[in-house]
Amino acid sequence: MINFRLMKQLWMFSVVAEEQHFGRAAKRLGMSQPPLTEQIKVLEQALKVTLFERSRQGTRLTPIGAAILPAVQRLVQQMGQVERAVDEAVRGRTGVLTIGAVSSAMFDVLPPIVEALKKKTPGLAISVHEIDSVEAVPALEAGEIDLAFARLEGPPNDRIGRIALQESALCVALHRHHPLAARTRIPLSALNDEEFVMFERRYSPLYFDHLMATCGIHGFSPRTLHEVRSITAQIAFVGCGQGVALVPASMRKMAPQSVLLKPLKEKIMVTTATVAWNRTRVNPLVTAALTVIGTPTPA
Repeated sequence: MINFRLMKQLWMFSVVAEEQHFGRAAKRLGMSQPPLTEQIKVLEQALKVTLFERSRQGTRLTPIGAAILPAVQRLVQQMGQVERAVDEAVRGRTGVLTIGAVSSAMFDVLPPIVEALKKKTPGLAISVHEIDSVEAVPALEAGEIDLAFARLEGPPNDRIGRIALQESALCVALHRHHPLAARTRIPLSALNDEEFVMFERRYSPLYFDHLMATCGIHGFSPRTLHEVRSITAQIAFVGCGQGVALVPASMRKMAPQSVLLKPLKEKIMVTTATVAWNRTRVNPLVTAALTVIGTPTPA
């Protein structure tokens, strides 16, 4: 039997952990502070552990609290998905398809697919969450999402099916006043002395390693000035005069007037979007979604 009281207390615990303050957490939860404090004490007694250290400086997680927080946050997310599924069922919807997508996929790849899905299955509810590429496979394996739109490379996985949706030529993002901005095509070796805005490796390790290896083949290792978590952030930093960046040409539409995306002399292709799903989970909604997804498109 589901212990709904415990689940509610865990939800409260996650909010207090995020806010690091009982007063702010209570305001966010729409309740007064004393009942919240009491519920956390009850949770600590039930688990026989201390979850928070309280002081005048605020509220901090104990080592035990920090250790269980990621699992609790996943549970809270799944509770939200159940709640949405129940709500959609009451409204007569056929189901909820949960999609995780990197920010770049949300701009060009995902919108037409979502539109086609809604036309094909009018009663389908679609819930989209932003993820990093490195989170895609773990989220699919844990059942947190049904489909992932991310940059997935390397050898295939028996458990995870995937289809490459888009490939793009690599280009260099320059500030419009950069000395190389007047050139039509730029050889990669010409960037040897530049300072780079790099995509942080932990968010997409294979993509990062591919870029580094490509630069190495052409005789240099990028001197990193900034590390960011998305390609859109790379372009934004370049626009602020914070270096140059290697980005897919498909991101040209996202560049502000202060940034030019120049083709490289070398033709270097990168996978910019892959759809992935969990083969071990039978889901008719995923099957329906895959029928509307076409073949890879060049950019």
